[in-house]
Amino acid sequence: MTRSELIALYAKSRNRKKKEAEEDVNFIFDAIVDALARDEKVVLTGFGTFNVKDRKGKRCLNPRNKKPMQLPPGRAATFKSGRRMREAVNPKKD
Repeated sequence: MTRSELIALYAKSRNRKKKEAEEDVNFIFDAIVDALARDEKVVLTGFGTFNVKDRKGKRCLNPRNKKPMQLPPGRAATFKSGRRMREAVNPKKD
């Protein structure tokens, strides 16, 4: 599902204009990004948790020329799925 498809689905299910739905969806995404930029954890119960982790620098190979290079340390956003999502994706078989 793409962002546009999500917006269209939200607009249809809530009887909203597409522009209003797009503003709502963008607000939610922006709020998540802003919280992560402030190094806050975002917990959406049942859905999952967004977090920011520090990443160490490492040596690797440049895929174009196969020469060694050093990747600098940085930060990365991570996501851990919640119980409801895990159960929906991987249902228990009786």
